[in-house]
Amino acid sequence: MAHDVRDLPAGRGDGLNRFLGGTPLAVAFRLVLLSILVGVVLAAIGFDPWNIIHSIRLLFQRLWDLGFDAVNWLWRYFLLGAVIVIPIWLLSRVFGAPRGR
Repeated sequence: MAHDVRDLPAGRGDGLNRFLGGTPLAVAFRLVLLSILVGVVLAAIGFDPWNIIHSIRLLFQRLWDLGFDAVNWLWRYFLLGAVIVIPIWLLSRVFGAPRGR
């Protein structure tokens, strides 16, 4: 038929780019920056990358030792983060979501 549309096979890089969500170099760069950011946050709460299990146990021990002050501390940080995270998430869902399926 004259009006048949055929998709061309994807190139080698197209499938990889689609899987990664961008070019490999750009994705690697974003992952490095995100890893550094998460590392800073984890270091701020006392995690040690060389002994992560001990750090997690120590974090829970400190939370237990703090008692109800820990709940207040966690609630304050939750609210502080939620003020930024929730609106960004909501905007990304509203403006980034494809309309209709």
